[in-house]
Amino acid sequence: MPVIDPAKVPVKTGSIYPEPYASMMRGRSSLRLGEAGGLTQFGVNLVMLEPGAMSSLRHWHHNEDEFVWVVEGECTLIQDGGATLMRPGDCAAFPAGNPDGHHFQNRSDKPAKFLVVGTKAPQETAVYSDVDMMVHLSPGEKGKAEFTHKDGTPFRGPR
Repeated sequence: MPVIDPAKVPVKTGSIYPEPYASMMRGRSSLRLGEAGGLTQFGVNLVMLEPGAMSSLRHWHHNEDEFVWVVEGECTLIQDGGATLMRPGDCAAFPAGNPDGHHFQNRSDKPAKFLVVGTKAPQETAVYSDVDMMVHLSPGEKGKAEFTHKDGTPFRGPR
């Protein structure tokens, strides 16, 4: 099955974040293209952002690299150093272990799309730069995500 028909890939909406952060992800959806093609070593997702939506909380990964390529519309990349407007053809890379948190916002009045390619480490921790939260993931255990505060205590909501 080397050819993937994106029109047949289910649209994923919602978030694995606990509240109040899950509801902040309204207007974001994605197609899990790599998963639809049976890939297991890295993920390939087409992320769609409606006007005003954001991709995620600002975060960085301990063990996973990420690569993003804007394919439609405009996205604003937010990092520690500020905001960068990205248009179709613009790319960004986020090496594992670099604590410069990032996310994308659609500040325009039109939908935006970007392709994300990332490794699937056997164990992963992502740190959220602007809130007291981390997530610990075990990709081998589908859907297994444990949210904690940065001190390691279980996440029970913002402090």
